[in-house]
Amino acid sequence: MKREYLSISIFFLVAAIFFYLFYEIMIPFFVPIAWAAVFAILFFPVYEKLLTKLKSRGLTSVLLCFLIVLLIIGPITYLFVALVGEAAGAVAKVDELYQSGQLDKLLSFDLPWLNTARDKLSGYVDLSKADLDAIAREAIESVSTLLLNQTSWLVANGTKAVFYFVLMIFTLYYFFKDGERVVDKIKRLMPLRPERVDSTLRQLRDVIQATMYGGVVVALLQGVLGGIMFAAVGISSPIFWGAIMAFLAIIPFVGAFIVYVPAGIILMIGGSYAKGIIVIAIGSLVISQTDNVVRPWLISGRTEMHPLMLFFSILGGIALFGLLGLVMGPLIAAVFVTLIKVVEDRLHSEQPAEAASVQE
Repeated sequence: MKREYLSISIFFLVAAIFFYLFYEIMIPFFVPIAWAAVFAILFFPVYEKLLTKLKSRGLTSVLLCFLIVLLIIGPITYLFVALVGEAAGAVAKVDELYQSGQLDKLLSFDLPWLNTARDKLSGYVDLSKADLDAIAREAIESVSTLLLNQTSWLVANGTKAVFYFVLMIFTLYYFFKDGERVVDKIKRLMPLRPERVDSTLRQLRDVIQATMYGGVVVALLQGVLGGIMFAAVGISSPIFWGAIMAFLAIIPFVGAFIVYVPAGIILMIGGSYAKGIIVIAIGSLVISQTDNVVRPWLISGRTEMHPLMLFFSILGGIALFGLLGLVMGPLIAAVFVTLIKVVEDRLHSEQPAEAASVQE
């Protein structure tokens, strides 16, 4: 028995060493692999529909990768470059307004309801020390610095960025082509009954797709609509503000209204009453309502992650992975929620059996 324990211990020790070495080999390529996984999850329903028509996994995978590069990644790259330029312009504009004193005038408007709220809060918080123009300027600079840092990395590591992009497309091809085989192998490794494994993976797929489609896709749509609206009314840096609205729309309990409501108020304070009303009206009736109209259509029949869990997973993902955390955080949380569900179902499924044995 002791010799058997020794053999098992040696096996697990050797296995742990090779697992660690494999981790060290793969971790430098985590970012392209992770982005490939994100695109594979988002577009796998499209892959399944194309596969039924083309009947070839290789051809379908190549075609879908080409479409993703052409229709998704190309425009995103262009918008990202334009976004960085507008971010720098927005920071310069805010600095210009700050130096000329115009920013202080914009933020020192006199509204009765705001004065009432300020008076009520003054008993709890000393608002006299709040420097609104500095807060606004610092907020814009923080977001802009993040974008500029990402672009600086792309410029300084251009060859590496191109290499990672090629790796991502290469990995995405095999995720589409051999993804179902990998899932089958994972099913065989899971210590559960086959029907329980199928149910668990189905729950995981539903949670991930509901989170991705209901969060990322809807937020991108809100950002696009917001940017178009800002461009239509003549607000400068529409791509920048559209990106900010998309980012805020992803985060639960927040939303695009944090951008378009102040923008409408500032327009009205500046004398553009019609434009200000249009911005707030379209933002409230179209942009914000997109969440209530499009989300149920995208995630119908799927289980959505709890908003509180989604909120912390996004913030934690950003802290751990940077911009990649916007999608990796919810993905990891979805796996966690599904595993907890498996444990819960297993515990409750065993209780009736134990009760029956006691009665006998």
